[in-house]
Amino acid sequence: MTSLFVVGSLHWDVVVNAPSIPRHDETIVGHSVNYAFGGKGGNQAIAANQHGAMTHFAGRIGQDAFGAQILNRLKQTTIVLDSLQNGNGPSGMSVAIVDKSGEYGATIVSGENLNIDVDAIQLPHNVNVVLLQNEISEKVNSTIAKRAKDCGAEVWLNGAPARVLSAELINILDVLIVNRLEAAFYKKHLSDSDLRKLTVIETLGGSGVIFHQFGKDPYRQNAFEVEVLSTHGAGDMFSGALAARYLMGQTMYKAISYAQAAAALHVCTPLEKRGKVTPEHVLALMNKKLSY
Repeated sequence: MTSLFVVGSLHWDVVVNAPSIPRHDETIVGHSVNYAFGGKGGNQAIAANQHGAMTHFAGRIGQDAFGAQILNRLKQTTIVLDSLQNGNGPSGMSVAIVDKSGEYGATIVSGENLNIDVDAIQLPHNVNVVLLQNEISEKVNSTIAKRAKDCGAEVWLNGAPARVLSAELINILDVLIVNRLEAAFYKKHLSDSDLRKLTVIETLGGSGVIFHQFGKDPYRQNAFEVEVLSTHGAGDMFSGALAARYLMGQTMYKAISYAQAAAALHVCTPLEKRGKVTPEHVLALMNKKLSY
């Protein structure tokens, strides 16, 4: 059976709803707060699992209350957690402020995510895609990427947050997933020859997705029109759902369309109900028969 291996961060998120995102020296009065599982690695693993992928995960939590909450959420899925590590420091966390339009700003505190022991991680048998992000160290990403290549697996990187990548990692990557700000960063810091080696998927929020593949014209997929409650985590939903459908045998074009619909449902669904969105709901939206 085809499988996905996600190696990445785990956070416990504090999500504050407020009229706007504070400017420098400004205090805003919020109107509600939610606590949620997060971290790009964990979010993408859960999204992939939710949308049909056999998913394995490697990451690290602390032995604190946040770590216990993170572990509890992971155990509610069918994700294989053989490579989940425990450290003595604090678990990763983030604070996000969501404004009235659904846009957000966030700050992460990495904690034990920066202490992942890469030597203790074993790649699952028959893994087909390894999905990485930049909320863990470059060393971990590069080491896992090399092992993945040795096993014949594709290596995907969600290049968020944007940072300069080593030549070693660039030469191993197959797919780079970025938003518009990250795309601008990598166009500045990667050479044309580097970019030509990669399949680049650029997410544009409500403006859709652009799929860049060397030797082919860019392909644009429009966004699905929904009422946005919060864009927090939408990119992770896109990446996880994309990997899931690709591993189920869909072309990248079809997988992108599905991932766009999954992200659209994510942003229009209340936080507490997002885990209940199913592939059937996504397909209904794609068929313009939204019943969720």
